[in-house]
Parts: sequence; structure tokens; C-alpha cells
Amino acid sequence: MVAEAKKTRIVILGGGFAGLHAAIHLDDTLARDPDVEITLVNRDNFFLFTPMLHEVAASDLDLTNIVNPVRKLLKRINFFAGEVESIDLERNRVSVSHGFDHHHHELPYDHLVIGLGSITNFFNLPGLEERALTMKSLGDAIHLRNRLIAHLEEADTECCAAVRRPLLTFVVAGGGFAGVETIAGINDFVREAVPFYSNLREDMLRVVLVHPGNVILPELGEKLGRYTEKKLTERKVEIRVNTRVTGVTDNSVQLSTGETIESKALIWTAGTSPNPVLDSLPCAKERGRLKVDEMLQVSGWPGVWALGDCALVPDRKTGQYHPPTAQHALREGKTLATNLIASVRGGILKPFSFSTIGQLAAIGRRTGVANIFGINFSGFAAWWLWRTIYLSKLPRFEKKLRVALDWTLNLLFTKDLVQFQTFRAPTISHKNGMEPQVPLPDISLPDIDAGQVASLETLP
Repeated sequence: MVAEAKKTRIVILGGGFAGLHAAIHLDDTLARDPDVEITLVNRDNFFLFTPMLHEVAASDLDLTNIVNPVRKLLKRINFFAGEVESIDLERNRVSVSHGFDHHHHELPYDHLVIGLGSITNFFNLPGLEERALTMKSLGDAIHLRNRLIAHLEEADTECCAAVRRPLLTFVVAGGGFAGVETIAGINDFVREAVPFYSNLREDMLRVVLVHPGNVILPELGEKLGRYTEKKLTERKVEIRVNTRVTGVTDNSVQLSTGETIESKALIWTAGTSPNPVLDSLPCAKERGRLKVDEMLQVSGWPGVWALGDCALVPDRKTGQYHPPTAQHALREGKTLATNLIASVRGGILKPFSFSTIGQLAAIGRRTGVANIFGINFSGFAAWWLWRTIYLSKLPRFEKKLRVALDWTLNLLFTKDLVQFQTFRAPTISHKNGMEPQVPLPDISLPDIDAGQVASLETLP
């Protein structure tokens, strides 16, 4: 008998922009080779298009239209829906878990691609981890949308008239892209929703953006940042620059200036950190991110690659590192896939090189800001560019069409106020054909003597 040839096993950890685009490129190339087995591991069974996440929270898009099932994107690559528990670089093993009982498996590899991204960091600030809302996942966006509607419903009741102020005050921490797009979206949403609540008025709403820097959207430069501040202020958003959130309670948000804002809703977009799974890896890191070379290889560990938010990719043009943006991540994915093919089949590795094309932000009410090839755009033109460019980047024609239809319908109808609750409906259990047995209340009667009984019997 002829011994079966050993397959080259490639494991990709993470299905974000970087990991998924590496997998998509390999799916059409190396995955066709019968001697290669590729597995993608991701917690969710879908790819989330994060640039449109704030539109789900603001009820501009249906929640499933910005996600794509991984199994529909990959034809030849195996997919494992589960959590990455640990990585053993010395034994070439990855420990993963999945299922209702959270049981564990070990995945051996010859090549490992680490694209685990980043997670929200609360910096040990008092009360944040227990109370703050975040905007990193589809679940976060749905939860924020439900929370906004729940606050409006609660504040509309007569019994809550005395506590309406904290219910109708919304604070967003962080003036970067995520924070500005989130506050612009929710400001439009709650102000458009208020007329449907008979006991509420728009002047009861308070929306506050807290940013630690001198100007919001610093990535776009001071001019566009000031323009954004002006537009948001015109729409009654309060902006606190050079200010940090220092703590949060059930009813208030504390700021570094000493100010306390009465609010029951803090949305935190002010900090991220690399995935903690990387902490135990015995390789070079800086601020928790893996240091790689220009080929995206982890130094000292042959066959280990890293990309995306969890990697520090050197930029030979500037001598610094490439920024952790989506446009860099998807191109890193393609370069890494090309280098993997060269490594497996024999070839020359290609260094990663890319310069930022531009950056865009939607700031509500069909306005935006953008810097493309060094040229500034603002207003409707920038908003149109934002929608056109991101729609073109959204995977699969089906999702592009659904998003375009949602945007078209938004021109004709108001935002939806339905809460997407996941509670189980009330149930009851009793035999067929029988009335449910309801226990009678336990009523204690006073003692009655024989004379009282006789007198009661004589009553008409």
C-alpha cells in the first residue's frame, strides 16, 4: 500500500477584515490543492462589516444586512465556529472550544495565521465594565438600539416624570470614527423618535460627546474635525473636548473636569486592546500587539504569521507601523495569502506595502467628512462618497442590494421603533382538556364557637 501523503495544515484565527480576506484569497488558490487543508476559526459564523455598524444601532439598516455567513463566502476552506482558548507555539497546536457544553479541541497546524483583532478596554475605570455600552459587535449595536428605545418607552410613562433627565441623556465617550458616527446616528434616531411619544419633547433630550483630544476626528485633520464639531453642535449635540470619562454610576457619568452628567446611558468607544489570548505567547510584542516583519511573519517562529489589529506591521516608507484600519487589514490579508502560497509551493515572499487612500466618516443627516488622496470633502458630497465606497466594499451582491434598498426606503419612511427582544414567550404546562390548577390563597379564619354557629344559622 502507498502511504497517504501528509497534508499541509493551515489554521487561520479570526474572521475579521484581515483573516477573512486572507481566507477568501486562499479559497480560490491554495485551497484547491488536495494536499493542503485550511481551517478558519471564528467566534461568530458571519463576517461583520463594521463600518456600517452604527447604522444598525440608529435603525437605518436591518440588522442582518451588514453580515455575511462565512460558509457562503468560502467554498473550499473548512470553517470552525468557536472560541480560541490558547495557542501553543512550541507544539504547533491551537486549543479551541465550542458547543453548548463548551468542550475543547486541539487543532494542529503547519502554518498559523493570527488575526484575532482587538477587544474593548475600559482601563479599570470605576463602573464602566458593569454599566457602559460598547460598539464592537452586531450584538452591541442591537443592544444599544434596544436600550435607546427602552429609555424612550420608560421616560414616556407618567410614573417616571421625575427621573426623565437621566433616561433622556446619552453620553458617548471617544471622538474617533466610531464615537462620532455613533453619536451622530443615535442623535438623529432619538430626535426623530420623540414625536411618537406623547409625554416627551425634543428639548428634553440631551446628547453629549466626550473626547480627550483638542479636536474630534483627529485622523482627518483639524479642519474637518472643526467642521464636524460645528455640524453636530447645530444638531444640539454637546461636545466636551480635552475631557475624559473618569467613572460611571447607575445614574451619572463623571468627567475629568469635575462635571457630573445625569445619565443612565454611556456608550464607550474610547479604547481597545489586542485580544488577551496573545498575552501568553512567547514572541516579540509591543503594547500587546505581535511584532511582525514586512512579510507578515512573526520573528523567531517559522510558519507563524500575524495581521490586522493584533499585529504591528512595519511601514518602510515612514519607519513607523501601518495603522490598524480596515483598508490596511484587507490588503494585509491578500499579501499574507500570497506569501503563504509562496511558502508552501516555493517562491519569493512579497513585503507588505500600502499607503492610506483616504478616510471617511458619516456624521448624520446626509452629511459626512472625508479626506481622499489628500483632498478634503465635506457635506453631502462626502456622505455620498461614504455610502458609495463602503457599499462597493460590502461582500456579496445580495447584501449590497439589501443595503441599497434599506437606504432607499429610508427616504420614504421614518425610522423603526421596534425592539428586537430575545425573551422567551410566556408558557404554561397542564394536561390536555383540563383547566390549569391554580392554587387557592391560604386564608386563615378566626375561631368560631358553638354559640356563634347557632346564631349564624338563625340569620335570614
